[in-house]
Amino acid sequence: MSDSARCMMMRGGTSKGAYFLAEDLPVDTALRDQFLLSIMGSPDPRQINGIGGADPLTSKVAVVQKSTRKGVDVDYLFLQVFVDQAIVSDAQNCGNILAGVGPFAIERGLISAHPDITPVTIYMENTGQIAIEQVHTPNGTISYSGNARIDGVPGTASAIPVSFQDTAGSSCGALLPTGNPVDIIDGVALTCIDNGMPVVVMTAEAMGITGTENRKQLEQNESLKSRLESIRLQAGPMMNLGDVTHKSVPKMTMVSRATNGGCISTRTFIPHRCHASIGVLGAVSVATACALPDSPAHQLAEIPEGKNKTMPVEHPIGEMTVILTMNDQGHAENAAILRTARKLFDGEIFAD
Repeated sequence: MSDSARCMMMRGGTSKGAYFLAEDLPVDTALRDQFLLSIMGSPDPRQINGIGGADPLTSKVAVVQKSTRKGVDVDYLFLQVFVDQAIVSDAQNCGNILAGVGPFAIERGLISAHPDITPVTIYMENTGQIAIEQVHTPNGTISYSGNARIDGVPGTASAIPVSFQDTAGSSCGALLPTGNPVDIIDGVALTCIDNGMPVVVMTAEAMGITGTENRKQLEQNESLKSRLESIRLQAGPMMNLGDVTHKSVPKMTMVSRATNGGCISTRTFIPHRCHASIGVLGAVSVATACALPDSPAHQLAEIPEGKNKTMPVEHPIGEMTVILTMNDQGHAENAAILRTARKLFDGEIFAD
């Protein structure tokens, strides 16, 4: 195994990760994972011997290659490198790291930039779904500067609109993998849903919290964490995910009434740490749950009228706006979201 590889570090949305061309990593999965654990500094709570930031949101990897699929520009594989365990998981997508895939593909010459806006069609290998990004490329050159602002990231940057196609059941085989809008686990009414990310949605009240607590307060609540993990382990097989003991899905989202003009307020565990905000596709799944009349989330949500529903999903440090397009049957047909990204460094990364 080579002890180094070409790597670009990027902020994608509210996450940060290492971006690689597939050709620059070992083909053998075990060797690839060994290399990624080493460069991130895992397993170690501080990740002091690598580039990981001691947080699941900063211990992520994108593997990108030119696609041979018709109508698709690039293929993208997301890998979650666990912080304190020697685990590299491909069990989920990451919509935040996805935001950097379009710019990275242009930077690496996988596709040519257009004079103004460059559309990049991305096949998400984790779930077999398609995303389309619009990357700002004035005069055929990527610009990361702009006026778009997203909660959880200081300052402003160039807007990267991302639309998703056919995300329902991406990991679980169906939007509602249990076949029900409501299930009961450990006496808690909840919705098991997958509209791009497997999520278990329940009310904060049912879990004995208000839903206004900060991240630190929730991570110190051992009783809450124990209850969430019990529910998660039971929900995994019900959602066609099998034994999820060592998986990063499903995510666990507790909802309450919005307090800042949004659709719903959320507190999410991913799965054992409380998310500083909420994942892109996690927000899409939660917004979709809110639109289900029988779900616990629906009872607390402010749902706008009309076919195109703009739904700000509040989280601990702000909100993420999801736009759902509903079909004639009242089901979510398409989802779109606004993200930003920034190149942090480009060079060679070394394994231990």
